[in-house]
Amino acid sequence: MPKVKTKSAVKKRFKQTATGKIKGGHAYKRHLLINKPKKMKRKARGSYVVCEVIANIVKKFMH
Repeated sequence: MPKVKTKSAVKKRFKQTATGKIKGGHAYKRHLLINKPKKMKRKARGSYVVCEVIANIVKKFMH
């Protein structure tokens, strides 16, 4: 059976922590920022830990 390849889209968007959790970036931070509240932009800084349901889907594509 052939090897299962890592999806390149997942590779670019997510990282795995040392404990096995999945980290991702926040949405709504790319354009039209003048219309968005300061609080929303501030909360979207950095990265966040993805919920378990989505993390299981992402892990399936990360080999």
